Amino acid sequence: MLVLSRKKGETIVIQDQIELTILSVDGDTVKVGISAPKHVDIFRKEVYLSIQESNRESVAPQPSDLSALIHRLRGSNS
Repeated sequence: MLVLSRKKGETIVIQDQIELTILSVDGDTVKVGISAPKHVDIFRKEVYLSIQESNRESVAPQPSDLSALIHRLRGSNS
């Protein structure tokens, strides 16, 4: 992990396309502004992890789906 120190108003540039600007610092809270191309998705980590979990759940076979599949397979073998 790269660790950089920045002050209010200072910016970090990532691959010529993404800029992170420190907008304010208030105690333990840092407000960061992000400029990036529209095709770049930006999420808070907790939201990103929630999306990933939802995606995993949506592609996981459900027990009812498996029961129906077994029933169809048994019916086609008769």
